[in-house]
Amino acid sequence: MLVILALIILFHVVSAVLLFISTINNAWWTLGEISVDLWQMCNGTEPCTATDAKDYEGFVQTVQASMILSTILCCVGFFVFILQLFRLKQGERFVFTAVIQLLSCLCVMTAASIYTAEHLNFHSDLKDGQYGSSFILAWLAFPFTLFSGLMYLVLRKRK
Repeated sequence: MLVILALIILFHVVSAVLLFISTINNAWWTLGEISVDLWQMCNGTEPCTATDAKDYEGFVQTVQASMILSTILCCVGFFVFILQLFRLKQGERFVFTAVIQLLSCLCVMTAASIYTAEHLNFHSDLKDGQYGSSFILAWLAFPFTLFSGLMYLVLRKRK
């Protein structure tokens, strides 16, 4: 039981780390030395400039909000799991933690999907670029949070 608990906690922490890095890191779209994230555009030679959300018809704000909400929900889910670990009766399931984690999964999927669909509108002047590491980490966080949420649904509290 201790090994399973340690693996679940490790899996949840990895999910949270992936979400934090993908939200904060400046590499959703890259072209040479230019890198763009949800918040700013950086050129290797000039200071970074803030992303103007008004230019993108609210798409970038939706992606920003979804990624932030996903990260917050993942962290809240971890604390709820710790609380439920001590509060649940033997044999009960971690349903509340599972719901929070699945909502986090939904948010990260929404953000990455919108960015995938609208990336040419976000970067009309950088069409020759490619998806960066943060974008890939966001898509990696999706199955991690999904699998974590499903594990919590199946998991029962034991002695």
